[in-house]
Amino acid sequence: MAKKKFIFNSQTLDYEEYKTTWKQRLVRFFTFIIAAGLFGSGIYYLITEFAGSPKEIFQEREIEFLKLQYEIMNDKIDKIDALMTEMQDRDNNIYRVIFEAEPIPSSIRKAGYGDASRYEVLNGYENSEMVSNIAKKIDILESQLYVQSKSFDDVYKMAINKKEMLGCIPAIMPLKNVDVTRISSHYGYRTDPFYKVQKFHGGIDFSAPIGTPIYCPGDGKVVKVEKAKSGYGNFIIIDHGYGYKTRYAHINKSLVRVGQKVKRGEEIAHVGNSGKSTAPHLHYEVIKNGKNVNPINFFFNDLTPQEYDKILELSELPSQTMD
Repeated sequence: MAKKKFIFNSQTLDYEEYKTTWKQRLVRFFTFIIAAGLFGSGIYYLITEFAGSPKEIFQEREIEFLKLQYEIMNDKIDKIDALMTEMQDRDNNIYRVIFEAEPIPSSIRKAGYGDASRYEVLNGYENSEMVSNIAKKIDILESQLYVQSKSFDDVYKMAINKKEMLGCIPAIMPLKNVDVTRISSHYGYRTDPFYKVQKFHGGIDFSAPIGTPIYCPGDGKVVKVEKAKSGYGNFIIIDHGYGYKTRYAHINKSLVRVGQKVKRGEEIAHVGNSGKSTAPHLHYEVIKNGKNVNPINFFFNDLTPQEYDKILELSELPSQTMD
């Protein structure tokens, strides 16, 4: 039961019960409602301004969680990228070297990953840059994985054909039972016997009598048989595949024809003294992907380690070519 209120009546000099009208009670009620609303709004404003609403707090926590996950993902992508780089190095410098294959150029491995406009849909947000960078990294890795997968397919095929490839690579001397001291001129810059100047000698000169048999150092196909009175004189070129060709110059007689398939150890010609030559000898070249390489690196089936060391020592001495 509500307590009664009394006020002092100065006219009657007595306490009388205080009674309010319905208008006064209505005014007080609305005044209370307005004051409570203003107070509540103030409290809500202070909370949302400095602490945030429960929904905003939850969203901020979600955003922080997602940012953490993106950072973890970005770290994992960087580790995968490092692993991919290692795989690419192994592929180029080990697997492809073993199988005599050209390395895949960086321009192909690091090729573009598409139109940059594909990431425009990710722009305009607070963390757009972070999300776009991760999306780009994933696309780049996807492109590199595709190239690496194709490369491993090629390496697998080369491994299957390894036996055939080993049979084709020039691996023996073109003359049998040759003493390494019979190599009269080595690969590199030598003195030209006619012009007496230093010129690049793209092969090896074997001193031998006219008619000495010349043998094929690896399986292949004869692609050229020429006769001339100058330069290489009479010569043969054999294509061994896998980027390898061999040339036999200054020969006396050819025993093969263009288009003929030959096997390692098969007799293909006789030593001569044709063309620009100072004495009977065989000028022998090994050509890899269109460039002359040192033939002594392809005598591994014929030379002992001691003989190989000896031939390297002799190759360092100054000499004059026979052509």
